[in-house]
Amino acid sequence: MSITRLLAACSLVLGLSTSALAGDTPPRNIDLKAPDGSNLKATYYDAGKPGPAIVMLHACNKDRWSWVSLATAAAARGFHLIALDYRGFGESGGERPTTGPEQQAIVDGKWPGDVDAAFTWVTSQPQVDKTRVAAIGASCGVNQSVQLAKRHPEVRTVVLLSGGVNEAARLFLRDTPALPIFAAASRGDSGAVDQMRWMLGWSRNPSNRFLEYKAAGHGTEMFAVEKGLEPAILDWFTTYLRDAPATPPAVAAGKPSPAEEFWTLLTSPGGVAKARQVFDDSRRAGKHDVLISENETNQYGYQLLQSGNAKDAVEVFKLNVDAYPSSANTYDSLSDAYLALGNRDEALRNAEKALEMIPKDAEASDDFKKLVREGAEKKVTELRKKS
Repeated sequence: MSITRLLAACSLVLGLSTSALAGDTPPRNIDLKAPDGSNLKATYYDAGKPGPAIVMLHACNKDRWSWVSLATAAAARGFHLIALDYRGFGESGGERPTTGPEQQAIVDGKWPGDVDAAFTWVTSQPQVDKTRVAAIGASCGVNQSVQLAKRHPEVRTVVLLSGGVNEAARLFLRDTPALPIFAAASRGDSGAVDQMRWMLGWSRNPSNRFLEYKAAGHGTEMFAVEKGLEPAILDWFTTYLRDAPATPPAVAAGKPSPAEEFWTLLTSPGGVAKARQVFDDSRRAGKHDVLISENETNQYGYQLLQSGNAKDAVEVFKLNVDAYPSSANTYDSLSDAYLALGNRDEALRNAEKALEMIPKDAEASDDFKKLVREGAEKKVTELRKKS
């Protein structure tokens, strides 16, 4: 090659490289206003060309920066992304409550408006395809992602990591079979695997995908351990968002899953005894369906207690113990129900069993184990004094 031709070729390559670099848009931090005026911080990852949008909702032990690697890779594939800091998290203003009831009031009453502010902003960007939007959530972001899809039909798919949903979101998944779901969780993460398998049992979309890991951590922590998870998510967004048909295909709803049928029976009037029989028959038949979620069943048992139905609450908590015999919390909750029923001997026995199981509980976090220990020890002390 002559010197002249070589220089011309180098100039062409240099020109192309400079042009490509100029087309790359770095992430941009933005300010959003919540409906109540609170200032929210978010980061926008611009694809630099027309494409779909993805709303990213972090876990409650993280902030928006936990999405950096996935967001950067997704922007390179042509997706526009917005990663939001919840109010009181990261750089966002507003309340960050620490108590249960107060926290739930903020999550239910404030967060949806905050998430909608991010959704509205990103879909207003000139190169964003407003008809193609997805949501990805980790931990407490899981329910928020599904709720976003419930409010906005433009959300074509959701990716859910290590979390659960409330009843309204669960029923939405049941009634929206056209929404494909990608989910992932790890064993050793507070029962997240069974919780998510149970949740997916309410969706009737045949394309749903679930990845189960071992000792991979919680939410976005799994990215560092399981290197194939981020590429799998990117491929999912490519197939079910970017390259999906302009009109979402009609999906025929399948029949209810065993999990849905069982829960419907359990929570129907007079259904506790019937559900117990179904559970026992399933175990005798060697089936391994995740018929109940430990967390959901625990909540339902306490609902029964609050309504004054301690007898059924005992049976529901016993069912949870049999389904999750390695969980210290199931025994602690059963102890509460026996105490409400006036059976002090069984209350003491199950509180002691909870303390025995705490070191063996591989799913619960250390913070949660501490709460269970404190409650169980208090009951044991009081019950032994009066025995």
